[in-house]
Amino acid sequence: MDTLPIYQVDSFTGEPFKGNPAGVCLLKKQMSEEWMQDVAAEMNLSETAFLLKQEDGFNLRWFTPAVEVDLCGHATLASAHILWEEGILKSQDQARFFSRSGPLYARLEGSLIELDFPSDPPQAATEPEGLSAALGAAPVHVERCGIGYLAELASEKELGRLKPDLPALVEITGGVIVTCRSESGQYDFISRFFAPGFGIDEDPVTGAAHCTLAPYWGAKLGKQEMTGYQASARGGVVLVRLNGERVCLGGEAVTVIRGKLIS
Repeated sequence: MDTLPIYQVDSFTGEPFKGNPAGVCLLKKQMSEEWMQDVAAEMNLSETAFLLKQEDGFNLRWFTPAVEVDLCGHATLASAHILWEEGILKSQDQARFFSRSGPLYARLEGSLIELDFPSDPPQAATEPEGLSAALGAAPVHVERCGIGYLAELASEKELGRLKPDLPALVEITGGVIVTCRSESGQYDFISRFFAPGFGIDEDPVTGAAHCTLAPYWGAKLGKQEMTGYQASARGGVVLVRLNGERVCLGGEAVTVIRGKLIS
């Protein structure tokens, strides 16, 4: 009976049971998509990452309990964290990943992991019919992005009290980033991410969403470096830095479960 190492890691947080939990499975050989999807459904986390060692890095794939996705920030951060924590990479080594979104990189600076991801600037769009009703709030601005739509609200109060009609939302888009300017000096912007089309009602902290939020708020605020807070029930902080056509995402991670998967 063969076993594989599997972990649960809380990402974009320095505290257990905060941030966004991700599964990380270290493969010995390529497994079928059906098997990986079954494992992700069994883990029942927003994302489970599967890593397979290659000569010059790691093949990386991400699965929600329902589908495979093209890009996931918090599960990539969790994967890099495990590679360093388990001694697979030395602390000074760069983590290199090969994914459906192209090459991704991570480096360790003390307790902070910085991810190097492709930027996904939002594009001008007309608000789709039914979006305001599904959200339960009227956005002041809507744009299109790779993971659905970005909707800006007028205040943190509106953002905090959102209780979207998820069945209605899934008829409109796979996912929607809802955001507003921060009303305190602690953060630059606040966000939430609803993705019922990907099998995730509300994601606790979403790295991929910050690949859109960073260029969006960078242009509005005139900043290259910002701090975002994702205001889910668990909450999490994402440091963002614009770098041309790339976005650097910074955060911490904590391992909460180590186990063996019977394969």
